[in-house]
Amino acid sequence: MTAPLKASEPIVVPVALGARAYNIVIGRGQLATLGARIKALRASAKCAIVTDANVARQHLTACQMALKAAGIESTAIVVAPGEGSKSYATFETVCEAIIAARIERGDLVVALGGGVIGDLAGYASASVRRGLDFVQVPTTLLAQVDSSVGGKTGINSRQGKNLIGAFHQPVLVIADTALLDTLPARDFRAGYAEMAKYGLLGDAAFFSWLEANWRDVFAGGAGREQAIAVCCRGKAGIVARDERETAERALLNLGHTFGHAFEAGCGFSDRLLHGEAVALGIALAFEFSARRGLISAADAARACAHLAAVGLPTQIKQVPGGVPGLDALMDWIAQDKKVKRGKLTFILVRGIGQAFVENDVDAAEVRAFLADKLSNPSA
Repeated sequence: MTAPLKASEPIVVPVALGARAYNIVIGRGQLATLGARIKALRASAKCAIVTDANVARQHLTACQMALKAAGIESTAIVVAPGEGSKSYATFETVCEAIIAARIERGDLVVALGGGVIGDLAGYASASVRRGLDFVQVPTTLLAQVDSSVGGKTGINSRQGKNLIGAFHQPVLVIADTALLDTLPARDFRAGYAEMAKYGLLGDAAFFSWLEANWRDVFAGGAGREQAIAVCCRGKAGIVARDERETAERALLNLGHTFGHAFEAGCGFSDRLLHGEAVALGIALAFEFSARRGLISAADAARACAHLAAVGLPTQIKQVPGGVPGLDALMDWIAQDKKVKRGKLTFILVRGIGQAFVENDVDAAEVRAFLADKLSNPSA
């Protein structure tokens, strides 16, 4: 992650949502264009920049300078880093700070950070004055390939992840890939889980490309922008067809039902990052699919092997500090957002790149599968 800091011609990926359509701008050095792009969207807007303390140290000044160069007044709202900020308390703090900054309906909120900040700032934007427009400036790989696109915003409940929130689309996404150069290796690796997810759920050729080129993605070569763009195009297409997750969009949750349960079991802490939980969840989803006879053991092993090759967890024993008991895991799974009338819904696979939504999964079957995994965590 030591590629030179230089601007590149951006890749622009449109998200086709009619009157609410917006662009994802991908490329090195694109943060410097933020002010000009906002000026083109909202000529007289002020901005509230929501970020966390870690990102503020690295990128807040550059963000403010980009806005100032375009004559845009801004106020910074800095919260604590980490999943713990997706809480009622921090949500209240951000909302009150936006109001105190006199951000009006014609103004904008800028989410400068990773998935936590995007979810938090987006939900505050959806709520303050009954709806403010906002811009996503994702600073992590996970946010650039996934969470900054599509309008899912929210905070966590004590009973599960992302259970309080709203669909609220941004008006612009600026994915400056140079910002990833300062990302800790663990965080970059965690974000890669969401990148691999796109190949595993619906693009077998992209997954094969990742198997051959993941080192270039990690090193910051030309493959990084290419891979991010592939993921964004994939998600943009799904969101345009199913914005509110009534059908196809649920596929983007591959690995998340298992993964969110393990995240909750770790107290939404740095013990297990979201992307690490997703990687473990994907491995379990493939293994559960193999157990059901949907895919071959070889396909399941191939998916797990790639995740393991980049350093992501694929076995329960790899969760630091251990995991909660079976009853607790099943309780969290039962609170998953995809549950319908108490029936479990899982994203399963019929092969690499062939995910599908399986409704009405028997909880007893899931319980038996997890019981086997907990009793033999290396299996």
